[in-house]
Amino acid sequence: MSTPLGAIVRGLVAGAGGTAAMTAYQTALSNGSDGEPGGDSWNDAPAPAKVAKRILESVFHRKVSPAQIPLLTNVTHWAYGTAWGTAYGALQATGHKRPLLLGPIFGAGVWAASYAALVPMGIYRPPWRYPARELAADLSYHLVYGVGAALSYETLERVP
Repeated sequence: MSTPLGAIVRGLVAGAGGTAAMTAYQTALSNGSDGEPGGDSWNDAPAPAKVAKRILESVFHRKVSPAQIPLLTNVTHWAYGTAWGTAYGALQATGHKRPLLLGPIFGAGVWAASYAALVPMGIYRPPWRYPARELAADLSYHLVYGVGAALSYETLERVP
């Protein structure tokens, strides 16, 4: 039996594992595009870069250029996914031991939380304003994240 702190630390590492799985899945589905996140303007930037820009400019009063979009996208994506792993670890500490069930449910929860946070920020539109195909793709990324986090957690739990 692990301690709650141990479960949260394993969750943190599992969050990185889930983020790695999600990133690999997104890259595999990119259909040969260059895979470089972002563009030449903030209008075309992915959501993680826009969140980082908002934080850096409003909280830290640092101006960010579009040249920083790829870096901000990657750093924010990895930090966000890794941090969510702590919530997965906390769930595991409560005794939920079905990774193939809890993983996708957790991933869907992270997906829903992203809309709950990003819509009020003006970074995402409400979900009903996206084509079903786009929502399904985004949900699939997060389901892969959840399964990756769950399997990473289970693997770490078996390490003595």
